Amino acid sequence: MRHYPDLEDVHLENTWLTIGTFDGVHRGHQEIVHKLAAGAHANGTLAVVLTFYPHPAIVLGRRTEPFYLTNPEERAHLLAQHGADVVITYPFNREVAATSAGDFVQQLKDHLDMVHLLVGHDFALGHNREGNVAHLRTIAETLGFTVESFPAFEMEGVPVSSSRIRAALAAGDIEQASRLLGRPYQVNGVVVPGDGRGRLIGVPTANLELWAERAIPQAGVYVCRAWLDEKPRGAVTNVGVRPTFETGPVPPRVETHLLDYTGDLYGKNLNLDFLSRLRDEQRFPSVEDLVAQIRIDKTRARQYLDSRLSEL
Repeated sequence: MRHYPDLEDVHLENTWLTIGTFDGVHRGHQEIVHKLAAGAHANGTLAVVLTFYPHPAIVLGRRTEPFYLTNPEERAHLLAQHGADVVITYPFNREVAATSAGDFVQQLKDHLDMVHLLVGHDFALGHNREGNVAHLRTIAETLGFTVESFPAFEMEGVPVSSSRIRAALAAGDIEQASRLLGRPYQVNGVVVPGDGRGRLIGVPTANLELWAERAIPQAGVYVCRAWLDEKPRGAVTNVGVRPTFETGPVPPRVETHLLDYTGDLYGKNLNLDFLSRLRDEQRFPSVEDLVAQIRIDKTRARQYLDSRLSEL
């Protein structure tokens, strides 16, 4: 897979193209890319995916909170896993937002020479979203390519969407987020020093420095699979503000305890797959009560991992 940061150095011929933000590369996105790749490869050409970063909703001020399900590199990697040969992460800004659909598509034709464009049923691009499927077909007649609209992919009678996944994460419904994604929701970061309280109470935790724009699950305690040096390990993860210790407002943290691990984690990259929610984050009357609950959390996490090992 080739991943380009813009169109400037991209010059291709006779490609099949799809366009979208594809944040999360969820099951609906996967269906589109599978169809794109199957058609492109059957016709002996490249399957090209053009995505945008930053997300248009961020640039246009419609979203401000930590939002992204994937960063551009993760997204490109996932798209490649589902068949994309070329991924272009197009820089989105207000100038791009003001560009007409016709001018933007002409730019794509000049660089990608697409012969077929596959888009979702509700897709639109260009100023004021003027470039809907009907308008794109009009443009395509002039520029010499075809347009195909892909129907919504539904689960439980509702279209799968990145917004639906974000809502599941915000509610702590990790299982639902995983079903919509087709894989566990993952966050990653570098292990940085914390306040050392976990080690003092006999439960050392890795404090993750995350991408500030990453969406994180609702505060609570979760069973996770941690990937350390490309090897999986069971883990119990706390997302939140540690109310037993903190009395004032603090930003949420993601801290994880790796089961049966005693090594030094500082400076290491750690990926966390969120598998199941154990409980809400809560304030305990004493450190002893907290430690007793952590023992219960670890036991329940082991039971979950043992029962689901063959599925993970």
